[in-house]
Amino acid sequence: MPLRRRHFLYGLAGVSLPLIAASCAPTTTTPTDSAADSANAEGSSGVAAPATIRIGYQVIPNAELLAKALGLTEKAFPNSKVQYSSFDSGRDVNTAFAANGIDFGLAGSVPVAVGISQGLPYEVYFIHDVIGDAEALAVRDGIASTKDLAGKKVAVPFGSTTHFSLLALLGQDGVDSASLTLLDLQPQDLVAAWQRGDIDAAYVWEPHLTRLVSDGGQILTTSADLADRGVLTADVGLVHKDFAQNHTDALRQYIAVLDEAVEFYRANPDEAAEALAKELGLTPEESLASSKGIIWLTSAEQADAKFLGTPDQPGDFADVLKDSAEFLVKQKAIDRAADITTFQQHLRNDTLKS
Repeated sequence: MPLRRRHFLYGLAGVSLPLIAASCAPTTTTPTDSAADSANAEGSSGVAAPATIRIGYQVIPNAELLAKALGLTEKAFPNSKVQYSSFDSGRDVNTAFAANGIDFGLAGSVPVAVGISQGLPYEVYFIHDVIGDAEALAVRDGIASTKDLAGKKVAVPFGSTTHFSLLALLGQDGVDSASLTLLDLQPQDLVAAWQRGDIDAAYVWEPHLTRLVSDGGQILTTSADLADRGVLTADVGLVHKDFAQNHTDALRQYIAVLDEAVEFYRANPDEAAEALAKELGLTPEESLASSKGIIWLTSAEQADAKFLGTPDQPGDFADVLKDSAEFLVKQKAIDRAADITTFQQHLRNDTLKS
């Protein structure tokens, strides 16, 4: 495992401790308390926001979805129309950025590595979550190991973090991907194929993963297991370069909204899970379990050298993106990977709370 990637991975242990402690804390706050009031005041006093803020989100249990569920973004930008658009995968988010259709977007670290290598006009301004048990390979009865996948039909959204994780898993376990049938299915189509009995296994994220398990699926490997083996993935916040340049104060304000959502989750995990459940289509209990399958980070934590770093010292996350792109080149999924300097330049770390 490369040294910088080890530092990034091992640093997660220190970050996860306050999450566990916060889950046990009796403290109760609401999104109308001081943090939200402060955000609203700043939003009302001249944040240079455009008339419409276009957010491309994915249905994943993290701070952005919680901010949407609680109405925090609208409260922070009372003079702007907040337009949310749902996307099924990072591949679709990349397409939206290429068409100048969104200002903010969420994509996995793998499609982000592709997007930067292909020159898409965005920057990484936030790490929404580091993926753990929230992404996993679900299999049917009779599949007890990776080698048992040979001859089976396995579904995964191509170009996603789960696609990257699946190929890395097969490679590490010495299983030729040509020995099984890989199907490129978006999450909702993947669940439908599973329910029809058309596929034998699938690598996907929450809340779709829970639906597979509820329908008889067994978890063979999670992305947390792969992280222990050096294969790290994350869900990444992206901002269009034009928005970041022309509305820097609004970018900072949106980061403050995400920080507020992270802190609300840490202080009130049950209330946060109940709000997220409506977005995820899960029960509050399932929503809470899904939320615990990722690591939530504040912007101050992301300014650490293990993550996005600072303008003077770009963080190790650039190396994670670089490694992901190089892997895809070896898989012949993309023609070339950007150099490390390019990945470092695409970390928008000057707007993080220090």
